[in-house]
Amino acid sequence: MRVAQVREFGGPEVLVAVEVPDPVAGTGEVVVEVDHIDTLFVQTQIRAGNFGQYFDVTPPYVPSGGVSGKVTAAGPGADPAWLGRRVAVSGRADSYAEFLAVPADHLSPVPDGVGAREAAALVHDGVTALALLDTTALKPGESVLITGASGGMGTLLVQFARALGARVVGVARGPEKTALVRELGADHVIDAADPEWGQRARAVLGDGGAALVLDGVGGQLGLTAFSLTADGGRFSAHGAPTGTGFAAADPDEARRRDVTLLGIRDVQLTPQRRTELLGRVLADAAAGRLRPVIGEVFPLERAAEAHAAIEGRGLVGKVLLKP
Repeated sequence: MRVAQVREFGGPEVLVAVEVPDPVAGTGEVVVEVDHIDTLFVQTQIRAGNFGQYFDVTPPYVPSGGVSGKVTAAGPGADPAWLGRRVAVSGRADSYAEFLAVPADHLSPVPDGVGAREAAALVHDGVTALALLDTTALKPGESVLITGASGGMGTLLVQFARALGARVVGVARGPEKTALVRELGADHVIDAADPEWGQRARAVLGDGGAALVLDGVGGQLGLTAFSLTADGGRFSAHGAPTGTGFAAADPDEARRRDVTLLGIRDVQLTPQRRTELLGRVLADAAAGRLRPVIGEVFPLERAAEAHAAIEGRGLVGKVLLKP
């Protein structure tokens, strides 16, 4: 089968298509013929040699992303009822591939009404978004500020937060992205391209600030978002697509203001928990309560172009791969 492999750390061009042996289902495993593969900004950073303190990866390696597909084989001890079923798989490494051998208990059935593209787009961002809102305990009527609101996870956070009855203030960059966030149901949208965006957000939130800030951007923008957190509120720094790292909120200031600091480590999930959350996300999508925004689908052989598109930030919505 064909996989997209990072041969060495570097730019998108180091991601190349190679042939490897087809996987075989072991005990308790099934083989999934992959239909679509999710891509994540963090994978472009790992490929570039960043975030080594968080991810123990050595080239050559095959990047990870959630997948959708169909079960084509079942190993010893795996329920043969999975054969032929449409499934989504989360938390699986080496998934830029045509086929995957995965434990059967990592599978989530894809319900009718959810396409293979949409299922793949929800596998990682949907699960993480739901876990963030569970962890931060967002309540109806609370104000939540969401930075990076037009991104793959940001668009889902906006929809989940609205469904919970929160007052949603989204931050995105440029007219196309702010229009998308408004369309998805944010009560107010702030353009991060405005140098005074922090003051504009403060005017919308009021002097008290946001009960919850979900920062998916990091860097200086994330620090500005931290300043907009209400005393006694919660601040989650879970994203860093600016390349400048997670927002380094001052823990002393957080203690003085009784702000709870949370990060990506607070949503590290067991396989069982990921599978449970993915089932909830797919059910919401099937019921029409949640929709991922998909920007472009690239063939697996052009994974390097997909990474370049992600880093270029020109596309609105998720970038997927298709074998």
